[in-house]
Amino acid sequence: MLRVIAALFCLCLAATLAARQPGPEPPPQTKYRLRYRFQAGETIRWQVEHTASVKTTAQGSTQTAETISRSVKVWKVTHVADDGTATFEHLVDEVDMLQKVSGRQEVHYNSRSGEPPPPGFEEVAASVGVTLTLFTLDNRGSVVRREDRRQTRQPAQGMITIPLPEQEVAVGEHWDIPHEVSVTNSAGLSKRIKTRQRFTLAEVTGELATIRIETHILSPIDDPQVEAQLVQLALNGEAYFDLQLGRVVRQQTEMDRTVHGAQGEGSVMHYATRFTERLASSPAETARRQP
Repeated sequence: MLRVIAALFCLCLAATLAARQPGPEPPPQTKYRLRYRFQAGETIRWQVEHTASVKTTAQGSTQTAETISRSVKVWKVTHVADDGTATFEHLVDEVDMLQKVSGRQEVHYNSRSGEPPPPGFEEVAASVGVTLTLFTLDNRGSVVRREDRRQTRQPAQGMITIPLPEQEVAVGEHWDIPHEVSVTNSAGLSKRIKTRQRFTLAEVTGELATIRIETHILSPIDDPQVEAQLVQLALNGEAYFDLQLGRVVRQQTEMDRTVHGAQGEGSVMHYATRFTERLASSPAETARRQP
């Protein structure tokens, strides 16, 4: 009887010790090195669309202003160094804009029509087909040098391209870009606001990496006028980066916010914007869209 009990005890002890032994370690996550790649002499085109709507209610009246802009953005690569740093000329090949404001006749301008631009669009027309900016980027998308040749009313992203992480990253990992912006408060004083853009490698399918974009306002905000200026910066969305081609092939960011009190007590301002950009041709993006 004692032998049976001892045997059972040994079996239980062995099972307990086996259960406590660590199991096999999970396989290490695949890490990806995200880098831009360009070739001297190439010309790159993106289809860009930007829509914006601002609805303002103050003192019992409501006004809505809407803008729709479609354009072709062009980068001409003039030089590429051995470390991947590249120099570009930035142009806009064509633009099609529509502007609607409550109580006014809508205004439309298409640079390909050959018609003279309507009043207020002369500067836009003069910016088509000419070099707007000369800039140099390193292979992570950081601006090394920038020279603005011409001011333009064309909607901008707020950054030349998506910044990439210094180290290799796995799916789920993120990298942050801090930034400060200057705004004017209700007393007419300038104020610096701290912001942060967070980029997360959300998914990798074949050669296409999905990068999630989030914007965070870090400074406390208690002034509606300051909030109204910052709301246009709080864009969130996704970018798709072609690992083999070495560039962003598509991205979309948007914002939908309401601000109370920016134009006096009881006023309400509703902002809604969307920015989309698509490379003219990308093998990875084309494969992704295949059914």
